[in-house]
Amino acid sequence: MKRPRFLPRLGLRARITIAFAVGAFILSALLAASTWGLYRQNLLDERESNAITLVISNAEQVNQRINPEFETPSDLLTDLPTPGDSHPVLELGGQWYPLDPLYGEDALPRQLIALVANGQPASMRFRYRDEMQLAVGTPLSTVDGAYYEVVSLQELESTLESLGISLVGAALATTLAGAGLGWWAARRVLRPLAGIGGAAQAIAHGRLDTRVEASEDPDLAPLAASFNEMAKTLEERIQRDTRFASNVSHELRSPLTTLSASITVLENHREDMPKRAQAALDLMVADVNRFRQLIEDLLEISRFDAGVMHLDLDDVRIAELVMQAVSLSTDADIPVDIDAELAGTVLQADKRRLVRVIANLLDNAAKYAGGASRVELRSTDGHIQIAVEDEGPGVPPEDRRRIFDRFARGLVAGDRRSTGDGVGLGLSLVAEHIRLHGGRVWVEDRPDDKQGARFVVSLPEPGPEDSWGAEGQVDRI
Repeated sequence: MKRPRFLPRLGLRARITIAFAVGAFILSALLAASTWGLYRQNLLDERESNAITLVISNAEQVNQRINPEFETPSDLLTDLPTPGDSHPVLELGGQWYPLDPLYGEDALPRQLIALVANGQPASMRFRYRDEMQLAVGTPLSTVDGAYYEVVSLQELESTLESLGISLVGAALATTLAGAGLGWWAARRVLRPLAGIGGAAQAIAHGRLDTRVEASEDPDLAPLAASFNEMAKTLEERIQRDTRFASNVSHELRSPLTTLSASITVLENHREDMPKRAQAALDLMVADVNRFRQLIEDLLEISRFDAGVMHLDLDDVRIAELVMQAVSLSTDADIPVDIDAELAGTVLQADKRRLVRVIANLLDNAAKYAGGASRVELRSTDGHIQIAVEDEGPGVPPEDRRRIFDRFARGLVAGDRRSTGDGVGLGLSLVAEHIRLHGGRVWVEDRPDDKQGARFVVSLPEPGPEDSWGAEGQVDRI
């Protein structure tokens, strides 16, 4: 069971870019964290070492100078060389004499006082008054007492905070640089694949001689060579199949001609035949006509595949052509709705092919939808549209592209194979003829929401300088 995707799957270029960005972020974050940690530890060690040295020096001075002449022991602390962020505290016989009342006995950690009282010099970092402090204490050797200094580490914390912000900024910049490098690398790596994708698309559109350039990269050269070998094999296979279909179609024309002539002779003596023989002759005539149409379609398809198809262009009044094509293609009374703006429109087109397009669409409607109900000629967004509507079961959305492929007739047509009508070449020929004219064809639902299908042929509307090619011909590419 597939798990639902809550996020769209990213493309290869996006994934490579993200991988570079994540890698750069992890490396830069590790480097920033280690740099900040080492720098912090070095600064603290240096600050603590300096504070211990100063405390030991000041404690010696206190030992030397302490005597009863001082009115209070605090006078000793005033003369000591202490920096502005250091607060000395003197303890004598259980009495505390801070230079700054805010940094007295209550400001010192209990553990530090206990260690110094046991005769052991000690230092300790702690928080006091929302600031990081360093307390250093040492016992006095000449009297019953101890000397302490409380040093503020706020300036050090500010320095570390500024360094941290700088390192975070550097990590983000490195991440962006990694993402940029990943995007550039992905673009360079995927450029050959994009070329192969374009070549594959060109082959899919019929340009079988398309090849990719050989690469000097040792990793990409085998891929390019394999693709070119595959394209060459595919081209040769299609050419063989095309030649086979063309040769078979040509070879069948001779016996078909003989068979048609024989049937013509039989038709001339139709009245002399019994009814069962006449019925058999009618079936034979229908099958021979269908066989002749199939061979003509196969020959037409083979010419498309061989790339020798071209347009014989003439000035064509499109409105008159549509009406003539409808009247020639069917005996049914099919209404033709023509936009008044197109009544005198002339365009360069291959008249035979356009008539064949309309005939095939009408024949398709007759076989699978009970006949066309309306033919429409409109001008829309710079294109001339010829639409053939029917009232049949319609074409399912999943079949609307496939029915224009060769030998494909869709689900509705597939249910009628027992009737023997059609082999699935009519609509594929419509698509080929219209493509040669620079247009396209599709099938859609009827705009009036009624049951049925609407086959639409769209041709570019003629401009003041339109030209289909030299000498009225356009070669297939």
